[in-house]
Amino acid sequence: MDHAYNGMAAAELASLFELTWQKSRHSNSQGSCVEFARLPGGDVAMRNSRFPDGPALVYTPAEIEALLLGVKDGEFDHLIG
Repeated sequence: MDHAYNGMAAAELASLFELTWQKSRHSNSQGSCVEFARLPGGDVAMRNSRFPDGPALVYTPAEIEALLLGVKDGEFDHLIG
């Protein structure tokens, strides 16, 4: 299989594609981070840094854009603090 899918192990993704995982500079030092990697073709994979070989979720660019716009607008502020 040479394509990414939801629930695919992040390690398997890394074996198929050369990925650069990125986390926010606001992430804490205990490793509790959400990390993102751009996939060939433009989709974006997301993983939990506490489980780097665990499952990854794969999103389209439009889904990531909607998430980021919602975060910037404060739509998810009720989820923290």
